[in-house]
Amino acid sequence: MSLSLDSLPPALAKIVQRFQRASDPKRRYEQLIWYAQKLPEFPEVDKTPENKVPGCVSQVYVTASLDNDKVVFQGDSDSQLTKGLLALLIEGTKELTPTEICELKPDFIQATGLDISLTPSRANGFYNIFKTMQKKALECDQESK
Repeated sequence: MSLSLDSLPPALAKIVQRFQRASDPKRRYEQLIWYAQKLPEFPEVDKTPENKVPGCVSQVYVTASLDNDKVVFQGDSDSQLTKGLLALLIEGTKELTPTEICELKPDFIQATGLDISLTPSRANGFYNIFKTMQKKALECDQESK
């Protein structure tokens, strides 16, 4: 594996390590569900077409705002596993600037071992959520200038 944990933001590196310790797919799924349950309540009013992640089988919503130049994401999904992936990304990108988020590569998912546990449509969903979060981070950045 060529990915170095040092190249990841600290919060994301911690998540990757946590998943690496979960040796079997069932434990990884349990980990995802745990993240899903930690996600704060998402306001119904934000469940709009602009906030919907395109290309996901599940309903996934993401919003982004800036707080002291750091991006703050909120999100929700009607699928627990997808919500877990979303929560993992929200947790892993907290305290990051829009630029740092846009420079992130999604290949850290391989380091978690989740890529082999996920169905193709879920893996695709993960990348769509990731790309949407990057796009929203960029929009926040542009609005703040």
